[in-house]
Amino acid sequence: MFGASVPVASQALDQALVLLDKATPAMLAARLAPGMFTCAEQFQTVAGFALRATYPLAGKDVPELDYPADMEGLRAALSAAQSLVGALTAADFDGSAQRQITHQAGFADLTQSAPDYLQHFALPNLWFHLSMAYAILRQQGAPVGKADFDGLHAYPAGFSFDD
Repeated sequence: MFGASVPVASQALDQALVLLDKATPAMLAARLAPGMFTCAEQFQTVAGFALRATYPLAGKDVPELDYPADMEGLRAALSAAQSLVGALTAADFDGSAQRQITHQAGFADLTQSAPDYLQHFALPNLWFHLSMAYAILRQQGAPVGKADFDGLHAYPAGFSFDD
C-alpha cells in the first residue's frame, strides 16, 4: 500500500506546485462553474487529499493543514503536505491492506477496505482536484499543459492539438 499511495501522492503534490507557480493571484478566485470550488480551494483540497490518501492507510490520523488561500499559503500547504507524506515509511504501512477505512465522502459515511479506499476514493479524488485546478488555470489563460499536470509528457514549444 505504501508504493501505491506515497509516491503517487508525492507526484500529485509536486505537480500542484508546478501548476501553482504558473498561476496569478487573480486566478485563484476563479472556478469552472457556479457551486464548484475556486482554484485556491482545489489546491487546498489536493494538499488535504494527499494526506487522506496516505495517513489512514498507515493507521494514522490525517494531519490538518490550516493555511490561507493565497499564493504563499497554498505553497506552504502543498509543501507541508509534501513533508508529511515524505515522512511516512514503508514500515508504517505494515498490515495496511487488511485495514478498514471509515471516512466521509461529502455527506456519505463510508467504510471501505484499504485497497478500495485508495483505488476507488482517495486517489481518484486527489487527481480530480488537481485536474480541476489545472482546468481552471487553462480556462484563465495560464501557460499550462499536460506536462505541467503529470510531469511526464513532453511537447515541443508552441505545440497545439488544433494544428
